[in-house]
Amino acid sequence: MNNPWLVALTTIFVWWFSTGAILWRIRRADLSGRAAHMRSVLGGLPLLIGGYIAMSNSADDTSVRGAHVAFLSAVSVWGWFELAFLSGVVAGPNRDHCPPFASMTERFIRSVGTLLWHEIGLISALILCAVLVWDGENRFGLWTFGTLFLARVSAKLNLFFGVPRINVQFLPKPLAHLASHFRHARMNFLFPVSITVLTFATGCWMERAVAAETDGIFIGFVLLTVLTALALLEHWFMVLPLPDQKLWTWMLPAVDETEEDALLDTVPVRIPAGE
Repeated sequence: MNNPWLVALTTIFVWWFSTGAILWRIRRADLSGRAAHMRSVLGGLPLLIGGYIAMSNSADDTSVRGAHVAFLSAVSVWGWFELAFLSGVVAGPNRDHCPPFASMTERFIRSVGTLLWHEIGLISALILCAVLVWDGENRFGLWTFGTLFLARVSAKLNLFFGVPRINVQFLPKPLAHLASHFRHARMNFLFPVSITVLTFATGCWMERAVAAETDGIFIGFVLLTVLTALALLEHWFMVLPLPDQKLWTWMLPAVDETEEDALLDTVPVRIPAGE
């Protein structure tokens, strides 16, 4: 697939579909009981193992196919960690709600505790990606995973410092306590920095694509450009009054009133609005 427009559209579809698939599975597990979350994570292990195998095999493949395989392998590994996190299996030692009037320092310590195992897992996964491809000519898998990782860290920090829009309806039962660690605010000091860095990164990837000397390198940087632009869009979703949740809510399993009440009861009514 050498057409950049087709590559861009395919990347957007992969982003939308993979996000929806994970949210769908998490909702199904929520409705089936806690053991279903563990089954989801174990059943998804081929994503992790297969992703690393494919990334390793593509490390010396500089063709268009190699760029696609490296990109999709990184997305596959990332998808498993997202599934494991949202299932509550790889999250953190702190599963308590944050007190409504906790100081920023206390809230930060508690927030780190809710994510600790997940962050350690992602850092370890990033290191393994580097080990697998560092001596190869195709490092698009590493750059893809690194982009996803840094964009997610930025998003988490912005949620901590405060943004206007937070979609808590996607939080599954095992992570319902996370909502109490978020903060609603009109703006925070980090958001403009995040937007600037992601915009700059998108431009850098685009410049690399334009300057590419081979089709494989060109497509690889097109994939990174679109992925980073999507990360930028996700950041804007945190402040712009757009119904972005409708991209996925329509595909999630319906819940009856009793089940819906049970889900809502796990989400704290009050999200800290300030310190």
